[in-house]
Amino acid sequence: MAFRFVAIGTSLGGFNALKTLLGGLAKDFPLPVAVVQHRSYEDSEAFVPLLTGQTQLPVVEVDDKQEIKDGCVYICPSNYHLMVDDHHFALSTDAPVLHARPSIDVLFESAAESFREGVIGVLLTGMSKDGTAGLKRIKECGGYAVVQDPAAAEGHIMPKAAIASVAVDKVLALEEIAPFLTGLCAAQRTEV
Repeated sequence: MAFRFVAIGTSLGGFNALKTLLGGLAKDFPLPVAVVQHRSYEDSEAFVPLLTGQTQLPVVEVDDKQEIKDGCVYICPSNYHLMVDDHHFALSTDAPVLHARPSIDVLFESAAESFREGVIGVLLTGMSKDGTAGLKRIKECGGYAVVQDPAAAEGHIMPKAAIASVAVDKVLALEEIAPFLTGLCAAQRTEV
């Protein structure tokens, strides 16, 4: 299995979770990483600069039609859905999904359609069921599903809902996710 894309979804407690996860990825992490974080429109301007200081990877807020490049963290802007369209992103103002725009499901489902078995979906802390349907679609397309252990998540509902509905591949403590992703990519390089 050749992994080509990491899609991360989170909500309540997400900023702290992302600091830990993204901070654990080395500057040579080889895959593009797209992030949907439920947040208010007012939070949008500070979000990317704050995350930039937490990781060695370049962090950018997505522009519509932006090309997807390896080794970069792409943050969905507030109040838009983020979709993957082949090797580009698309932004949408379609109706909220499960009361959320951006929707984790929209990112996960579109990433699954574009990258099929090459997607690693990562669902973190949150207090809704957004992400469960998208993670299920990633699995249906042959991708890989990682969920934060709900026992230690600030918001346990989102990871619990996914674990109850999806045959996830790994349930990990937050601090274990970045090393695990790095290991998946390293194993992939040695197989080539």
